[in-house]
Amino acid sequence: MDLLVSLTLIAISAYMIKARDQKRRIVLLGSYLEKYQLEKLMESLSQGYQRALGETDPERRAQIWNLSTPTELALSEQFNRFVADFAKVSEPESRISRLAIAIPYADKLFPAAAFDARKVLAIHGKGIAKAVSLDHLGDQATKDRAYTLSAEMLLMQHTCHWFCRSKTLASARMLGRHKTTYTQLLASVAPETRKAYCAVVGN
Repeated sequence: MDLLVSLTLIAISAYMIKARDQKRRIVLLGSYLEKYQLEKLMESLSQGYQRALGETDPERRAQIWNLSTPTELALSEQFNRFVADFAKVSEPESRISRLAIAIPYADKLFPAAAFDARKVLAIHGKGIAKAVSLDHLGDQATKDRAYTLSAEMLLMQHTCHWFCRSKTLASARMLGRHKTTYTQLLASVAPETRKAYCAVVGN
């Protein structure tokens, strides 16, 4: 009985410490994100892309694609401002644990098994900017551009959730909300993004 009580208390304590650590990370990231409209812009783009892909009339589809251009530019500009802003965070505070599950303060206990969120977010910024600048002359080129930018946005979201929770939860959220596995996501971004990202994250 004493052993069971002890194990229960340990489990509760670990859960509370983990929750506190995750809350700290959520507050930290949120304090920088709240200055921008990134989520709103990404949602607007996703909806616009879906409407364009579902449109059968070529002229109407081209109009919808063109309407997305200002939003794409705004997303790229705002995200890179966010990257520059978040770069002010100290290295210890910006670490992300590579461990698959969330262990309280794992980034501090095992710094060798962690990477710098600032570096990865900078990679996402470059990837989004590159995707926005891709050629969109012609229907197929525009579709390819939208596909790449969508993947860049989702991988960036995955990093944000990984920073706040864990890789496993971030990947599960991506699969649940977007029906996309982490492996599929990596395969869908631009080759330059994938190479730079994997070099930092360690995939």
